[in-house]
Amino acid sequence: GRVRPRALDADDDDDQWRRTQRRRRANRDAAGDDEDEEDEEEEFEVDIENYDCPLREWITRERTKLEIRKKFSRFLRKFTTRGSTELVYRKRIREMCVTNRQSLEVSYLHLSDREPMLAIWIADAPADMLEIFNSVAKQEALKLYPAYEAIMRDIFVRITELPILDQIRDIRQAHLNCMIKISGVVTRRTGVFPQLQEVMYDCAKCGFIVGPIYQQKGGEETRPGSCPECQSKGPWKINVERTVYRNYQRMTLQESPGNVPAGRLPRSKEIIMLHDLIDQARPGDEVEITGVYTNNFEASLNTKQGFPVFSTHVEANHLLRKGDLFATQNLTDEDKEEIRRLSRDPRICQRVVKSIAPSIHGHDDIKTGISLALFSGQEKIVKGKTRLRGDINMLLLGDPGTAKSQFLKYIEKTASRCVYTTGKGASAVGLTAAVHKDPVTREWVLEGGALVLADRGVCLIDEFDKMNDQDRVSIHEAMEQQSISISKAGIVTSLQARCSVIAAANPVGGRYDSSRTFSDNVELTDPILSRFDILCVVKDIIDPVLDERLARFVVGSHVRSHPRFDPAGDDDGGVSGAPNFHAGAAGGFGGG
Repeated sequence: GRVRPRALDADDDDDQWRRTQRRRRANRDAAGDDEDEEDEEEEFEVDIENYDCPLREWITRERTKLEIRKKFSRFLRKFTTRGSTELVYRKRIREMCVTNRQSLEVSYLHLSDREPMLAIWIADAPADMLEIFNSVAKQEALKLYPAYEAIMRDIFVRITELPILDQIRDIRQAHLNCMIKISGVVTRRTGVFPQLQEVMYDCAKCGFIVGPIYQQKGGEETRPGSCPECQSKGPWKINVERTVYRNYQRMTLQESPGNVPAGRLPRSKEIIMLHDLIDQARPGDEVEITGVYTNNFEASLNTKQGFPVFSTHVEANHLLRKGDLFATQNLTDEDKEEIRRLSRDPRICQRVVKSIAPSIHGHDDIKTGISLALFSGQEKIVKGKTRLRGDINMLLLGDPGTAKSQFLKYIEKTASRCVYTTGKGASAVGLTAAVHKDPVTREWVLEGGALVLADRGVCLIDEFDKMNDQDRVSIHEAMEQQSISISKAGIVTSLQARCSVIAAANPVGGRYDSSRTFSDNVELTDPILSRFDILCVVKDIIDPVLDERLARFVVGSHVRSHPRFDPAGDDDGGVSGAPNFHAGAAGGFGGG
């Protein structure tokens, strides 16, 4: 007889598998089994790890999709941490629904521990896998809260704790269409635009509604070919009432200053924020972005170059602000209890002062001033009209080589929101605000300078005396009224600059002269000096006793940093975990 072609074997397997599934489902329904697929995966496990085609093609097959859904559904329902019986993701889904959010955070480490194959696949083919994960998460949320779809149409799975952090300058062709994690500082952010997601079209000739047509991400608008009713090729009109839009925002992420190699300029990358990720970070924030590295065809690039060039961007899946690590809502109960315990310590002021720049010897008055500026005062509004600032401005004036810049560098590392600049490298526009053309809308927009980016934080200005007088005048208003008024390029507005200004300057002639007054020793005008609340003078006094004490301290700090040093019994009386304590005390989580 005739032999059946082998090419049909795979299809035959699929048909046989579907028939088996239908028979099993029918038997279960006949038996009245109301269980919700709880034990289905134990009955019939499909081997999806061995495949002989590209991964993205394998994931789109119906059989593989169903198995991925079952595995991820089981993970969300049953995952527990080691040594605990608490269902982690059941609890997270409940918390998400109670607070009316649509993002479910799933740890990559948890996923790789329980379902390693899914973890590998989501890193290599994130676009297809996230689509499946989102539908499973929505299904699990609707099991707990059946009416939740009326509140949130979609649920999004956000992948956190991706173990590998890439530098922006190290992203290459191998990362295309894969999941990556990058960090940097947000330098620019556009407004929020509605973007087409699912489009319904009306045929202009017969009025038939065609759709929904899903739009390609980052590509041209996709239109129907012909009308099924009258077979005409158009014209088409968008049905506004039944078309679904999504929030769209572009953001520019630039390398952190500390990560840029010597002699190189910092590089930046475009980030696309969709749905509920918009407005999560503002310019000046240091963030970690987990997302999909994709490309799209850029016609303008190709006309210039003459050969196909693609522009690349990262479509964000999860955003973590570095400041959120010490945010009051992220403090654990142990942290809060520790802060309350420290607040009852009668020597807490001395301990905080000792914790400020412990590698610098002496200067207790400067450390006290810095701690006051970091914690800041309480803003007062008198009778609802007059506003008195609560931020403390501080000026360090002293001889060269007395660790003024080191104090500023320490504050930069400790403060949760901080901008560092120098006198010669800062102009009036760079400190306040600049006007430039938006690349998307081609309109004039404002871009905040150092004082605006440091809003609700600290602005550090080194070599303050080297600034031009015209540039220095621009920060008068920011230091007292804590706002910056702009009137340029047809834009009239006022920006908030509620920050502490900590500046360092050198005296006239390089050395401080005690026989002259403070204002005579520095080339600063009286209006700017009156805006500083704390004025600290640092003098390099020649004293053998002090010099010996300083030498012992320096040698002792080197000894303590030696790998063979025994730290037993060596306690300097400071506060361990200073950033946490500063965030809790300044944020005021309640109680204590």
